[in-house]
Amino acid sequence: MGVELTVLHWTYVGFILLIIGCMIKRRDTTFMCILGIFTIALLATASFSASISGIFNSFIYAITELAPTILIISIIVAMSRVLTRTGINEAMISPFAKFIKTPALAFWIIGILMMIISWFFWPSPAVALLGAVLLPVALRAGLPALGVAMAMNLFGHGIALSGDFVIQGAPKLTADAASLPVSAVIQASIPLVITMGIVTTIVAFFLLKRDMNKGKFFEEETSIVNGDFEKDHFLPSGQRKFFAFFIPLAFIADVITMSVLKLQGGDATALIGGTAVFILVILSLTSHRKDGLEKITSYLIEGFQFGFKVFGPVIPIAAFFYLGDSGFAKILGDYLPADSQGIVNDLGGALAASVPLSKEIAAVTLTTVGAITGLDGSGFSGISLTGSVAHLFSAAIGGGAATLTALGQLSAIWVGGGTLVPWALIPAAAICNVDPFELARRNLIPVCIGLIVTTIVAMFLI
Repeated sequence: MGVELTVLHWTYVGFILLIIGCMIKRRDTTFMCILGIFTIALLATASFSASISGIFNSFIYAITELAPTILIISIIVAMSRVLTRTGINEAMISPFAKFIKTPALAFWIIGILMMIISWFFWPSPAVALLGAVLLPVALRAGLPALGVAMAMNLFGHGIALSGDFVIQGAPKLTADAASLPVSAVIQASIPLVITMGIVTTIVAFFLLKRDMNKGKFFEEETSIVNGDFEKDHFLPSGQRKFFAFFIPLAFIADVITMSVLKLQGGDATALIGGTAVFILVILSLTSHRKDGLEKITSYLIEGFQFGFKVFGPVIPIAAFFYLGDSGFAKILGDYLPADSQGIVNDLGGALAASVPLSKEIAAVTLTTVGAITGLDGSGFSGISLTGSVAHLFSAAIGGGAATLTALGQLSAIWVGGGTLVPWALIPAAAICNVDPFELARRNLIPVCIGLIVTTIVAMFLI
């Protein structure tokens, strides 16, 4: 099963290890990513000029792929700036503050709300909906912004996306590859998603609480909504209260529209983004009056400055990892073997083909293959491979196809969909103004423990 691995594959693996090593050592990864892109391009094309061009082309490809996320984050931040300067955010959060009194309540309430919204609309629009409103509430309750990002990330991109019980995009892909009905994969995934979710979130909260007690977090380092500027309070109290009611109503209308029109993923995010721009325009014109037209541009510039500041370190590493997937051909050209499914998927297939079979080894291998295919940062590009591997393994061990398929799906999405790959968790990190690499490091231990426990549970279910 799979393509014969070449020097390109092993070079890619080598640079992945070097990049992970840089992350562990808390060193910047940009140089290693650029060197990796250049080396792989040189090996593939045997042309120095093409390799130099490949670096720039990979950056363009990464920016193109990340553009919707950069745009929605920039717009939401621009909107949050005007909400803060007009005092509307304080009027908006006062009702929530009555319920979210402690860091623990903030973590679990935000997480559960994120999970529920993400089931219906996927995590990116859910982050935009919740972050602007609930981040300041959580900060005032004593939960650091990194804790808010973890809650949104683990419950949304982790629990909700890995099960995908409502939209069913992920189980459809894996079920088709494993020649199973979608309902079988969903049913098999329920105990695994519950196990993974409970273990990961409890461990994450325990570690977060421990570090909070040690005084490792400081509020001034974490708030984007309170910002580093004075509140100007251009609007009188009555207008602030009106907009504090109108703005959540506008986003609730978005949620209803998404449900009625069945908008999901990018379409749902676009609706949220367009609404945020609409709110930004109205508030700028209302609060700044004669300077309103200029202030619209000013707020957008602030948002885009923030967006590109956050995404700047991520573009090189995303550019490198996109080479592992379909981006290779688009960036460098057709230099992989004819039957290659992409470097990352080839590596996953080679691993699956090289291990002896038992239900225990099958479970460990599916978790590993899923994690490897998740390294490209999409979470979805490799889950068809996990379905195919699960189908082969179940035939060899005499059963367990649905459980193995669900396990591979869960592993791929938790890693790449994502809670561990830095550019996959940027929406939550950017809304909360925390370092995506620090968020990935913070998620690492809980997610790894969760995958280990979930893999063990799967062994008994096969």
